[in-house]
Amino acid sequence: MKNEPASDMQFFVLVAKHGSLAAAARALDLTPPAATKRLATLESRLGVRLVNRTTRTLSLTSEGETYLQHASRILAEIKEMEDVVSQGRSAPRGLLRVNATLGFGRTTIAPLVSTFTARYPEVEIQMEVTDRPVDLVESGFDLAIRFGALPDKRLNARKIMSNRRFLCASPGYLDRHGMPKSLADLAHHRCIIHRQNDDAYGIWRFMHQDHTEIVKVHGALSSNDGDIVLGWALDGHGILIRSEWDLAKYLDSGRLKIVLPEFDLPAADLFVYYPSKRNQTIRARAFIDFLVEHFRGPQDSQNGGGKRRERKGK
Repeated sequence: MKNEPASDMQFFVLVAKHGSLAAAARALDLTPPAATKRLATLESRLGVRLVNRTTRTLSLTSEGETYLQHASRILAEIKEMEDVVSQGRSAPRGLLRVNATLGFGRTTIAPLVSTFTARYPEVEIQMEVTDRPVDLVESGFDLAIRFGALPDKRLNARKIMSNRRFLCASPGYLDRHGMPKSLADLAHHRCIIHRQNDDAYGIWRFMHQDHTEIVKVHGALSSNDGDIVLGWALDGHGILIRSEWDLAKYLDSGRLKIVLPEFDLPAADLFVYYPSKRNQTIRARAFIDFLVEHFRGPQDSQNGGGKRRERKGK
């Protein structure tokens, strides 16, 4: 039996993705006239126009948008079905699309991907690093590795590392400006601000004795890059919020000191996020298990931190 509907859907998804019949033709190793004829045949069979075409541009009609939405979902379900059927009798294999934060993805996740690929050579990994979280469902990623709270109610998450956050400063800065004794003292200090996503600029939130305290801080230096602001703190330019993952070696060496440790900051725990699918592919599960295995330390093993923790968006 011919698989024309699925083949037509794959063809149209490629046309929409590339925004060009010529580009879709190249991807499918067709001639441009053959691609044009195929689209015309599809539109004739459906009895509607799917795209508006000029000599230079291509855009979807409302019927085309509807067809694309359903075709993308059906093709994803077919792929998921094939993965579920085959995963019980095979090693991890196939394409895995991974998203990670910019700096952490480059310095930590990329080397882990190298090790994972050596262990499972039949898994092909496409990794993309971005500053902001991406829409996994719309972008087609299998999973994302990010610090902090669940960004999307459509996602599930597995915690792979606890990661507290602290105020810190260099000994040189504290010698010159003194150690803050209270949150109010921060108003008189130079604070280095790490601008992240849509967080309010210069607003720091603390937990103390079961209630939240909000402090507006000021400083001459700010950046959206974590490595940059950490470097400025090491150079003695002010007080910074940073996670224990980033601070550990500098606290051990004495290059940075914790400030106001009695005030808790929101944690920056590390999570793997993935779309809410009942049947996760064996390659995705293997990669997540691999990450948990890597980040689980001796302390986590004793307190259960290495156990699987999953949560659903509320």
